[in-house]
Amino acid sequence: DNSYTLSFLFVFFVLILFRLAFSINTLSSTESLTISSNRTLVSPGNVFELGFFKTTSNSRWYLGIWYKKVSTRTYVWVANRDNPLSNSIGTLKISDNNLVLLDHSNKSVWSTNLTRGNERSPVVAELLANGNFVMRDSSGFLWQSFDYPTDTLLPEMKLGYDHKTGQNRFLLSWRSSDDPSSGDYLYKLETRRFPEFYLSSGVFRLHRSGPWNGIRFSGIPDDQKLSYLAYNFTENSEEVAYTFRMINNSIYSRLTVSFSGYFERQTWNPSLGMWNMFWSFPLDSQCDGYRMCGPYAYCDANTSPICNCIQGFNPLDAEQWDLRSWSGGCIRRTQLSCNGDGFTRMRNMKLPETTMAIVDRSIGEKECQKRCLSDCNCTAFANADIRNGGTGCVIWAGELIDMRNYVAATDGQDLYVRLAAADLV
Repeated sequence: DNSYTLSFLFVFFVLILFRLAFSINTLSSTESLTISSNRTLVSPGNVFELGFFKTTSNSRWYLGIWYKKVSTRTYVWVANRDNPLSNSIGTLKISDNNLVLLDHSNKSVWSTNLTRGNERSPVVAELLANGNFVMRDSSGFLWQSFDYPTDTLLPEMKLGYDHKTGQNRFLLSWRSSDDPSSGDYLYKLETRRFPEFYLSSGVFRLHRSGPWNGIRFSGIPDDQKLSYLAYNFTENSEEVAYTFRMINNSIYSRLTVSFSGYFERQTWNPSLGMWNMFWSFPLDSQCDGYRMCGPYAYCDANTSPICNCIQGFNPLDAEQWDLRSWSGGCIRRTQLSCNGDGFTRMRNMKLPETTMAIVDRSIGEKECQKRCLSDCNCTAFANADIRNGGTGCVIWAGELIDMRNYVAATDGQDLYVRLAAADLV
């Protein structure tokens, strides 16, 4: 009878809906994604979508992740950025407990490349709500896309070094606005005693983040001013990593290294239908450029010329300095005697490069000053952490380079530079 058929159809329909609603973000070991099927994986919450795409300029195909609801297609991850599929035949599937991407001749162009024993439980691939594409079995994640960033850092992704795996997660720009292959610009953590990030191109460094001061990076003051974001920098025996998360999840925000060489924070504005640039470094390209002013000099966007010698220092080559060629930097007027030296306090500073810095988080400013004076090589000191009135101690030995000051008192921090008594005016 009719009602029986209807109720059967209804149940059948509900089951189909149920299946769509609950497996739309998963790829089982018996399924595959192909370019021709047009099927995509959609994350729970509908924020991210994974599938095949091609950019406008060429017919090469990529496997990637983008924002599902953002009207201008914005990619956040590309699997095979340097190994595109040459035509519209491509398949993503799970094979031998690995995710593999096969081309028209069934050759692998990309794979998760894990060598593992026989998994006892079935392996599935899944696109999570935060945009992380993972491969897992019942014991947990076997692989995740968050460990292999492209040019974008999403909330909950980590940028930096994992001591357990020895992996340094970095961002690498696209080749051009239309070409996802590896570009020229790299944003990467230098893991030294006081770690910091560098934006570079080949051997050239373009911008330095400055070290983390407990609240923000010394050289990226603007990132602290967004109320819907929370930031975290972790430095322990397991990792040295930066991450951010959204306090308001309805807002999309991302960090990218652009193909034109900028490190940027962009936030989606749904009412305007566009990405809003919150900041971009190097910003006032003059003072944010790496080593703009040479050793013992600092950059001040409000002085003319913009490069200034620290108190107690003179230009190394006055003639060059007058020609606005500042790379030689400055030189001390009076040599340090190692006894009777003192300090000049420089406010609102981006701390100098930390290659030669030594950090001790257990002592405060007074003890730090003493320690600096007792070491004849020490040229400056500062707090490692500016929270709660300042804690910890950073000591520099040797040249002080890549410094700038900020206009706003809330940006930068105090730096104490060692001078001979004669120069402490």
